Amino acid sequence: MDIETNKIAGAALSTLLVVMGLNMIAGIVFAPHKPAVPGFDLPTPELAAAGGAAAAPVADEPIAVRLAKADPAKGEKAVGACKACHTFEKGGANKIGPHLFDVYARPKASVDGFAYSAAMKAKSGEKWEAEQLDGFLKNPKAYMPGTIMAFAGLGKPDTRADVVAYLNTLADAPKPLPKP
Repeated sequence: MDIETNKIAGAALSTLLVVMGLNMIAGIVFAPHKPAVPGFDLPTPELAAAGGAAAAPVADEPIAVRLAKADPAKGEKAVGACKACHTFEKGGANKIGPHLFDVYARPKASVDGFAYSAAMKAKSGEKWEAEQLDGFLKNPKAYMPGTIMAFAGLGKPDTRADVVAYLNTLADAPKPLPKP
């Protein structure tokens, strides 16, 4: 090798050495602080101004009271998202979920030819009455842990009552709804 090639190689190696040194020094100086517990705390509910205690969540009215003022037409509109996985017609085919015609007062996990989750099969002796439908529609995973239904739930109590009233109309002979 001639002297010029040695100078070029030496310059390149010393530049790499300086860059690596600066990187190590910057890593030491600007090292991130790792928290003891990863993640962050969620904000807590506002404290009540008068008493200083956290505001209690408002309990839903009983489903029987909400059903007295429920509107099945609004319930029919509210099930629009459900139609991606369920059918509502008499003799409708099972999709990702079972058909929902005549679901009110029908035994759980009773549609022939549908592969229910183990959690749903465990409840097969129970019937889909107003309270059960309301609880399931509110939060399926909390109501029935282990269900494979991926729906997050309906948060508004009046909307759930409208849907239950609509589901009751999907039958050859609708069943009587509970009275308040």
